[in-house]
Amino acid sequence: MAAKRSFDEDLDKAQAVDIDVKQAASDGVELYRPEVDTSGIDERKLLRKVDLWVVPWLSLLYLLNFLDRGTVGNAKLYGLEDNIGITDNQYLIALTVFFFPYALFEPASNVLLRKLRPSIWLSLMIFFWGVVTTLHGVVKNYAGLICVRVFLGLTEAGMYPGIVFYISSWYKRTELGTRVAFFFSSATVAGAFSGLLAAGIHNMDGIGGLEGWRWIFILEGLFTVLVGVASFWMVQDFPETAKFLSDTERVFIIRRLQDDMKLSAAGEKYKTKYIWQSLKDWKTWVAMGIYMGFDGPLFAFSLFLPTILNQLGYTSTTANLLSVPVYAWGCLVTCVIGFLGDRIGHRAYINLVLFGTGLIGYIILVASKTPALSYFAVFLASSAIYPTIRDAWVAGNCEGVYKRGVTLAMAIGFGNINGAVTSNIYRSKDKPWYPMGHGIVLAYIAIGWICSLLFFILLKRENAKRDNGERDEVIEGVDNKNADPKNGTYATVLEARIDKGDEWSGFRYTL
Repeated sequence: MAAKRSFDEDLDKAQAVDIDVKQAASDGVELYRPEVDTSGIDERKLLRKVDLWVVPWLSLLYLLNFLDRGTVGNAKLYGLEDNIGITDNQYLIALTVFFFPYALFEPASNVLLRKLRPSIWLSLMIFFWGVVTTLHGVVKNYAGLICVRVFLGLTEAGMYPGIVFYISSWYKRTELGTRVAFFFSSATVAGAFSGLLAAGIHNMDGIGGLEGWRWIFILEGLFTVLVGVASFWMVQDFPETAKFLSDTERVFIIRRLQDDMKLSAAGEKYKTKYIWQSLKDWKTWVAMGIYMGFDGPLFAFSLFLPTILNQLGYTSTTANLLSVPVYAWGCLVTCVIGFLGDRIGHRAYINLVLFGTGLIGYIILVASKTPALSYFAVFLASSAIYPTIRDAWVAGNCEGVYKRGVTLAMAIGFGNINGAVTSNIYRSKDKPWYPMGHGIVLAYIAIGWICSLLFFILLKRENAKRDNGERDEVIEGVDNKNADPKNGTYATVLEARIDKGDEWSGFRYTL
């Protein structure tokens, strides 16, 4: 595949001259810290070490993130609305206000994550959202609920795009899917665990004079606070400064990333132009459509699955417990798809099939008037919503740490803001079949399918133009008949790569 060509092959085409491999390396990619000998490094063993240090703790953090965010759906079944005296519409508004600070702060958060250390920025977010989750358990009225939901959105903002950006700073593009899938599968575990946990903690009803749903928030929030404190030591920083690696291992990790067209792996100084590169890139805007088709359904599914099952005739506890197999299935499919995405590539085709499965699931939900059939359809929905490939696909096609961070944050942030819409579509007056809610989610999935197809077509077209030399830059002293000043004029290929990132003529997009 073109995307897997070595850098030397890309360099040969870009320069159209006959130079030896050593000269290509020195002209194209300055070997990171050439004085360090990494020949003794066992790559497979080192990757296992990175996996153990990076992925499991991040998975725990996202599990808590999703658990704390969605607990309000479980609490609703146990009397939250009646106890604090709010209407169904007020409950929906409380869900809605979460998304505005949550989405709007994400781009700035990713910039801060790069400028500061992940061990500091991520840990602070975890600690403070744990505090806010705990405060959910003491709210007395509608104003209090609105307040804690706004602050939960603010403190959780940046966690998901930050983790995706952080993981993309450690692995090659062909390795991202499996790791992101493993970490994201914790969302399905959170969904399953949330139902079990809520059913168990509800038995504390009356202890300390508090309702059972309050204890759900208090205990989950206090645990999150403890994890936030531990994260100051458990969250590792970027490869160039990670403490769990030896100096030689850090050099090896950065070199292998640079060989995968991630020249910025050793770090880059912040420049405003990197932000503008993201804003002007069509990939950012099409990716926003993909995330819209994913996040809108995701929030609707996670916030309302217990309610949907409850209204199909199941009791509150049974509805929470019936959600467990649905999430467990979603977890399994997410891990399998992540593995396949890295092994066979063709992320676009996988994405189109997954979105297509979601379309079938929600068509059934719209048409069904049978509880058993609707329950089967939510398994199809889970098969589509959670495994959908987007993070590895988008992150792998953006070069430059700041550009990648902003592109991911904008796409994820726009996707998340749609949660403000889908948190209002399952209205009590539409129960038990919720045709409007299911119909809107169906439309969201259709948008995701269309944008995935567009992303694939445009990436493939751009790769073809680069193969034909239409994007070749003018490199001083190099005779290249395809070189065009409109693509930029540079002293060396290295200078072109640094300045243009994934827009460099030798960069090939993964499909």
